[in-house]
Amino acid sequence: MVVGYVLLENVQGVLDAALEPILLQQKFKQGGQDMIKLGDNTIPYNDSFRFFLTTKLANPHYASEVQVKISLLLFTITVEGLEEQLLNVAVAEEMPELSKQKADLVLQNAASNKQLLDIE
Repeated sequence: MVVGYVLLENVQGVLDAALEPILLQQKFKQGGQDMIKLGDNTIPYNDSFRFFLTTKLANPHYASEVQVKISLLLFTITVEGLEEQLLNVAVAEEMPELSKQKADLVLQNAASNKQLLDIE
């Protein structure tokens, strides 16, 4: 079985209307086979087909009619954020008592901030 993957890179805030049949999976049967109409062409459709869109936008906002057609995953990380995550893993491995102390301080800080808001 042939599995098809398509990657469309650097998508901006608006998707082309020509993608509608793919996003909505507008399949139909013709001669016992699933088909999909793209523009003027009718081509065979395989249920194993996967279509991926990527963007370089830091915080993409798509219209709600687009969001209901897709699964949106945000994978944004900065170099500083990645360094902090790696440092936390290293500290947890090498000095678990220090890692626990940090977690306790974070919880204590959150509780203090909540108490401060309640007092205000």
